[in-house]
Amino acid sequence: MTSHSTADHKSRKKILNFLKFLIFLGIGVFFVYWFLLKLSPEQKDAIWQSFLGARWGWVALVMLSSVVAHFIRALRWRLLFKPLGHIPSVNNTFGAIMVTYLANLAFPRLGEVMRCAMLRTSEKIPMEKSIGTVVTERLFDVLMFAVVVLLGFLLMFNSVKDFLYDSLSQKFSTLPTLAAIATVGVILLALFFVLFKLFHEKLLKFKPYKKIVGLISGCVEGVKSILHLGPKSTILFVVYSIAIYLLYIAGGLIILQAFSDTEGLGVSAAFVIYLFGSVGMMISQGGLGTYPVLVWQAVSIYGIGEATGLACGWLLWGAQQVIVIVIGLSYLVYFSLLKKENKL
Repeated sequence: MTSHSTADHKSRKKILNFLKFLIFLGIGVFFVYWFLLKLSPEQKDAIWQSFLGARWGWVALVMLSSVVAHFIRALRWRLLFKPLGHIPSVNNTFGAIMVTYLANLAFPRLGEVMRCAMLRTSEKIPMEKSIGTVVTERLFDVLMFAVVVLLGFLLMFNSVKDFLYDSLSQKFSTLPTLAAIATVGVILLALFFVLFKLFHEKLLKFKPYKKIVGLISGCVEGVKSILHLGPKSTILFVVYSIAIYLLYIAGGLIILQAFSDTEGLGVSAAFVIYLFGSVGMMISQGGLGTYPVLVWQAVSIYGIGEATGLACGWLLWGAQQVIVIVIGLSYLVYFSLLKKENKL
């Protein structure tokens, strides 16, 4: 590849990343505008009153739980460097994690590259080694999220089932029974398995399919690599992972205590808040607009009104983002000064 074509490729990639940023940010701004447009003056006043009536001590506790979750994530990430012959300091790994979240508010996935760059500056760890640990960590996060979704579904099956049926029945006159849905699901899975066995070898000749298989294989190998950390580190890695997701769920449980209308809701509601909120974070840039609305939808399953639900969502989202912005910016300054010092 010539230098000219390489420059063109980089230029196209930058334009594509900027377009992605505009799209995700646009979705968030649209949701904020759309819901504000929908609200009557009375509804806006009710939401504002819910904000004023919130118990702000619980909001501060949400911030604390968020910091602890990020700190444990830094401890977990640090374990992955041991087989590579590096033991970065907790301060630098925590700072790199916070810069990651800050950068991701601007551009999706930019933070993953930045946190590797921060460790190169502070710990002299090569980028290629750090990137490998980030990929492994992300793969395990996908697995953990799948486990949390499954547990949440099992825990919330009856409530979610009733909520979905009530919502869908307003749009469709007839709905299939759960038995019919389950039967169709089993048939489709069986059909997929048979087709996979029959055509797998032939499909490998097609590049897109081969890439997908390679990606899945790489994911499996990445997760399995955690087992090579050693018994103690592997157990610690799993314990840290469980603690991180428990703290994410705890954030929803804590914010429920901030409002008299929601303080009686328990762990199952916090599970749903986390699941719905996670979808909101995927849809728009940093969850702007979508996260609070989906948290409201989550608590509406339990009969919580729009004013309290939206206030709950905005406070939960805002508390998490304040932590990211304040600590992330502080560490960004710290790493910048460190880089300047290293050049002297």
